[in-house]
Amino acid sequence: MALVLRYVDKEGCIRERFFGVIHVRDTMALTLKEAIFSTLSQHNLVIHNIRGQGYDGASNMIGEWNGLQALIYHECPYAYYIHCLAHRFQLALVATSREVASVHQFFSNLVFIINIVTASSKRNDELKEAQAIEIATKIANGELETGKGLNQIGTLKQTGDTHWGSHLDSISSLLKMFNATCVVLSNIAADGGSYSQRGDANFALNQLLSFGFVFTLHLMKDIMEITQHLCMALQHMNAQYIARRGRSRSHHDEISVEHYYRVDIFLATIDYQLQELHSRFNDHTVELLVLSTALDPRNGFMLFKIDDICKLAKKFYPNDFMEQELVRLRIKLQHFEFDIPKHPE
Repeated sequence: MALVLRYVDKEGCIRERFFGVIHVRDTMALTLKEAIFSTLSQHNLVIHNIRGQGYDGASNMIGEWNGLQALIYHECPYAYYIHCLAHRFQLALVATSREVASVHQFFSNLVFIINIVTASSKRNDELKEAQAIEIATKIANGELETGKGLNQIGTLKQTGDTHWGSHLDSISSLLKMFNATCVVLSNIAADGGSYSQRGDANFALNQLLSFGFVFTLHLMKDIMEITQHLCMALQHMNAQYIARRGRSRSHHDEISVEHYYRVDIFLATIDYQLQELHSRFNDHTVELLVLSTALDPRNGFMLFKIDDICKLAKKFYPNDFMEQELVRLRIKLQHFEFDIPKHPE
């Protein structure tokens, strides 16, 4: 079991350190708890000073009654559990969206396509060459602006199940290099060194050019960008995708196509993600996170709110503050709000 500690040092700076690897005989919650407490005690760290804990979504870690977080919280009432932020979008949003069969198939095809195109340095070179030709053509036709940092050539990015944001990066890179990817796949399908290479490339190209794949490619990009900014603008996206709905020759077919892409894919994906977010981030956890943002020092403490900090102290850490200390805390915060943001350091 890997143990990482986040703490505040004597200078008031937040530190995060890898603490060690602990051998455990099994992964039962009680075993893990005893190993953690024993390790901390050996280093003269007071268990009751724990003010937070975070894990991924495994049931033995986050179980409400017998999970590791519950066992620690029972003995350390201020060790509030927050779902591991590194897994927040990967597991809660990407993985659950794959409950929709067509979205799962999309991600499988996405990985398959990227693996073929990036399988060798030769293919990466072909991809970059195709991009260079496309960019030069568009610049000559006046379709692209020129300037420092614009029109850079890159490569397709792999997805990672525990790498936060990697799925969005992968999707965005494919959208940016869509035409170049088609060129590379076409070349492999025609001139590949073996029948399996030619066959795989031909299959990947057909998937890449299918309406379902392209639709889901844009859908997942929009959803991930929105959730990455913590905003589920459902009405906007719903209107956006209704406008993009498939059209066919008969009215009945048009309704069926619209229902499939809007209801069976888009709305079903959103529903799964909302259910997962609600299960991982309950009202208590969300309130703790929201109030804690008042302590964010970025942009000159732009989010600093005295009422939120006082509420955080009184509601979530009552034993850390005597009544008189809460009164003095508000006065100190008022001085802080007036003086500190103006201090040159």
